[in-house]
Amino acid sequence: MPRASRAASGLPPQSQRAIVRLGKDIALARRRRKLPQRLMAERMLVSIQTLQRLEAGDPTVGLAVLASAVHVLGMTERLAGLIAPDSDRAGISEDLSRLPKTTHAASDDELDF
Repeated sequence: MPRASRAASGLPPQSQRAIVRLGKDIALARRRRKLPQRLMAERMLVSIQTLQRLEAGDPTVGLAVLASAVHVLGMTERLAGLIAPDSDRAGISEDLSRLPKTTHAASDDELDF
């Protein structure tokens, strides 16, 4: 029985929908590979019930279970790049906004090594 989580119960609707979609996508990827739930669960080292909860979009399923499923499906790189700094548009924008508006040429004093 999954334990209640304040984070899971307080998820915004958009996040809830995204987790359900992720579960459905995992199920579809498994079916495309013709992997029965039993075999997928064995390869993930979890119970069939845990895999079913993941595929149903249960937000209390642990991150290790998700990572295991992604690994079994051969998509680990996609998980690794999920929040990659080079694709973080908001973070890059914040960094750019903190750059100085003007620069000055280095004086001879500043170049003294």
